[in-house]
Amino acid sequence: MKLYKIETVQHINSSIEECWDFFSSPKNLQSITLDNMSFEIQDFDNKRMYPGQIIRYTLKPLLGIKMSWVTEITVSEENKYFIDVQQFGPYKFWHHKHFFEATETGTKMTDVVHYGLPFGYLGRLMNKLIVEKKLKTIFAYRKNKIEELFNSRIK
Repeated sequence: MKLYKIETVQHINSSIEECWDFFSSPKNLQSITLDNMSFEIQDFDNKRMYPGQIIRYTLKPLLGIKMSWVTEITVSEENKYFIDVQQFGPYKFWHHKHFFEATETGTKMTDVVHYGLPFGYLGRLMNKLIVEKKLKTIFAYRKNKIEELFNSRIK
């Protein structure tokens, strides 16, 4: 299996505590996800993020086909980082690290995603033609929504 990596960095004009409060709540994920993906949380325990937490979603990532996705929060250290891992879903492998670092002007947030696709050569072709572009679009949208939510407000 070929492993791919996407990394994004964003500076947020808010305290690390405010950023953590927003990003550590699975309920807020829908607000920073493309509307056309029909993202919906199906099940989670309504608690702040913690290691071992299971979150079940449905979404339509490609061609309007509805899929289930189950992630587990494997590691979480308040105001520093958390990692979610796909347990069931469209990828053969999905490991997403979220890092938060206080800066003089707010918070630096870094996302690092490693992912792999099923189907060998066909999966590599699908990544080149569709998946990589879709993921970059998703993260660009997320970056813009975070700008809108945090960086465009008047303090």
